[in-house]
Amino acid sequence: MKIVIDSNRVIAALIKDSTTRNLLFNKKFEFIAPSYIFSEINNYKFYILKKAHITEAYFDILIKILFENIFIIPESEYGKLIKTTKGEVSDIKDIPYISVAIIKKAKGIWTHDSHFKEQNKIKVFTNIGLLDILRKDN
Repeated sequence: MKIVIDSNRVIAALIKDSTTRNLLFNKKFEFIAPSYIFSEINNYKFYILKKAHITEAYFDILIKILFENIFIIPESEYGKLIKTTKGEVSDIKDIPYISVAIIKKAKGIWTHDSHFKEQNKIKVFTNIGLLDILRKDN
């Protein structure tokens, strides 16, 4: 199942080994993200280092491991749709994620960002929603 992953889920996985990190490694889901995700994560790098009590070297290793499970969509594939989706949510940083979800026909967006609930084009999943999908399949 193709799911767009929001940067807040990756940041949560970087900070703590938890449900979020476990879901990220579940092979039931094919996670995709706009290339813009790297910029967002980089903006929070020092916050992550402090909150997770990790070194930059460990951060770099963890990023590589996590992104082995996330397929990055280049802006050249979703950039043209940004103008069309611009009015969908009030936070413009969310637009690339919605654009990727539409272009790649994803089942939804995995996020804990309430701005995504302002739109009605793409289903929004939280951790609980993804766990429900896994429970229904078992």
